[in-house]
Formats: sequence, structure tokens, C-alpha cells
Amino acid sequence: MKTSIITQVRICSILNKKKIHSLIKIMINMKNKNIIHFDALAAIILIVSVCAGCSSKGASTDQKQKYVLPDSIAKTLKLDVVSSAPITNDITLTGKVDYNEDRVSRIYPMVSGMIQDVKVQLGDYVHAGQVLGVIRSSEMAGYSNDLVSARTNLSVAGKNLDATKDMYNSGMESQKDLLSAKASYAQAVSELRRANQILKINGGSTHGNYIVRSPVNGFVVEKLVNNNTDIRTDNGTNLFTIADLKFVWIMANVYESSISFVHLGDKVQVTTLAYPDRVFSGKVDKIMNVLDPVNKVMKVRIVLRNPKYKLKPEMFANVKVKDNGRKCALCVNSNAVVFDQNQNYVLVYKSPSDIRIVHVNVISTVGNKTFVTGALQEGENVIASQAILIYDSLNE
Repeated sequence: MKTSIITQVRICSILNKKKIHSLIKIMINMKNKNIIHFDALAAIILIVSVCAGCSSKGASTDQKQKYVLPDSIAKTLKLDVVSSAPITNDITLTGKVDYNEDRVSRIYPMVSGMIQDVKVQLGDYVHAGQVLGVIRSSEMAGYSNDLVSARTNLSVAGKNLDATKDMYNSGMESQKDLLSAKASYAQAVSELRRANQILKINGGSTHGNYIVRSPVNGFVVEKLVNNNTDIRTDNGTNLFTIADLKFVWIMANVYESSISFVHLGDKVQVTTLAYPDRVFSGKVDKIMNVLDPVNKVMKVRIVLRNPKYKLKPEMFANVKVKDNGRKCALCVNSNAVVFDQNQNYVLVYKSPSDIRIVHVNVISTVGNKTFVTGALQEGENVIASQAILIYDSLNE
């Protein structure tokens, strides 16, 4: 009998409040007829009362008032439309500003000697043909002497040819002698031409000086000589380097993990420590398809216009590459994503009384756009302002 009563109590825990009251009345009648003991009746009534309380609490929870967006928030609410777009990633690379090697001229000594009268300093802007310095050279003196000798030989060969012609016409010289005189004259002409060209290549000075001139317009970015420095042609060291800095190169380092995200023609944004608020825009111009054996990085080159020569060679640079992926994904405003307990959510809005929380997985975030996957539909509206406040209210 007692087991039967306990079974009835368990059943009553799932009944509604009205049925529980009926069950209590039945048990009291059973007590009056001495079918059940008083202590057992008291215990059963207590258990049933607890069940009734639980049932009442569950009913009140079910009848909880649904959240409705207040008018004060609704007036300023910003919505964003879920759209589909190609997935993009921002990859940040490190690099430095370098010379545009296509616009750099390194000046090497053409003759040995001693440099004097250096006229420029590091950082000076020079024009094409401007004198940079003068080298006193014995080689130049030799070239001048060769020119004088060639001129003298040509004069002698010319007079000898004229005399031979006269004697040939009078029958005193043979045709062989005439041909030999013509050959000597032609050789003298060729030797004079060679001496002139050598002297012209080496500056054209006949006073034993080699004039060092700038071949291009640009800045003196290297100066490796001073006055009274001995110069040797076999040294292999340049005297000056002139660079046109209207365009510069950014040489950026790409680690192995990022190689697949960098493509030829990708747009980039470059920032420097010197101008943290200034963004220089360009694109990937060349990819060096080899890894540096020491640093294990691949180099990429970006060509940038350099207005007012703000970018200086050897400056440190941050390079942000925009990888325009081929795959598409749903995209929402970054302000619409709510992070809670290691998960991400968005609030889908249909009306002030119809707002639902949707779990999403974030693929990537680029600026104010976030690419996600989840139970979203393209064209749905998501809340993009005060999302955290509304999310908390929905979870109360």
C-alpha cells in the first residue's frame, strides 16, 4: 500500500495544480477511513505541496513575458544586411624602403689617380652632367699624349701620301709605293679616331684630369671618397651612387605560412614609423620565388610613388596585403558580432518583438566587415548597434 502511494506522488509531480489538489482530497478521505496512517499522510501532503510549487514555478516561467525592443533603442538602432562577398584576408608583412634599382646609377672610376675638388656631399640633389669631383691621373695624361701622337702621325702620313702621288704621276714611284702610302694614311686616320674616342670616354680633358660627372638627376645616396683619396680602377669600389627617389621600392618579407595568400598585383597599404598616420598605397609588383636561406622568407617588391621624397631608403615599413580570395561567404558588419563564452553570435532582426540570437563562426575580420558561417540567410537584417545590450536583455 505504501509503495502504491509513493508511485502516485511521483505521478502527481507531472500533473497540473488542479489534479494535485484532487489527489490530496482523496488521500484525506483515505485517512478518515483508516486506510492510510496519519504520519504517512502528512509526508505525502508535504511532497505533493512541493510538487505543486514546482509546477506553479514552471508555469510562471512558461508565461515569461517576451522581450520587446524599447522605443528609445529602436529609434537609434542600426541594421546591417547580410550579404555574400569574396573572402578577404589582411596579411601584415615587415619590410624596408629601398632604392628603385631601375633608377640608380653607381659611378666607378674609369682611371687611377688622386681625387680632388669633391663638390658634393651625401644627400645633395644633383643634375645630369654636374661635376662631382676631379681626378688627377697619369692615365689621362697618357691618353692626351696618344691623341697628340695620332694627330702628328696623321699629318706626316698625309704629306707622305701627297708626295708619293706626285712622284707616281711623274713616273718616279711605282703603284705599289702609292698603295703603301694610302694604307699608312688610312691607318693614321684610324689611330686618331681611336685616340679621340678613348679620350672622350674618359671625360675628354687634355690636361691630365678625369672629370667625374653625374649621369642622371637624383640624390647622392652614397659618397665613398674624400679629397686627396687615391683611386684605383682594380679596387671595385664605386665613388658615388646617385638615385632618383621619385619612385622607391618596398622589399617585404613573406614567411612560408603566408606565401599562399600573396599574389602578383595584390593591393597593399604601407605605413612607416616616421609617418604612422600616412598610408601609401601600391600593389605587389614582383614576387621573388625563392626563400632566403638564412631568414627563410620570400621577398616581394612593391613600387611606390614618393611624393616630396618622404620615403627614405632603409626606413622600416609595415606592409598590409589585401588577399582577395576566390571563395565567397556571408558578410556582416563587425559591430553586429557579439562574443560571449568563447562563441560568436549575431542578432537577427525582423521586428521589435521578433529578435533571435543566431550562433555563427567567424572566418575572418577585415576592417568593419566580418565573414561568418552559420544559420543566416543572405538579405536578413542583423543589429549593428547596441548589440551587446540587446543580447544581454534577451538572455535575462
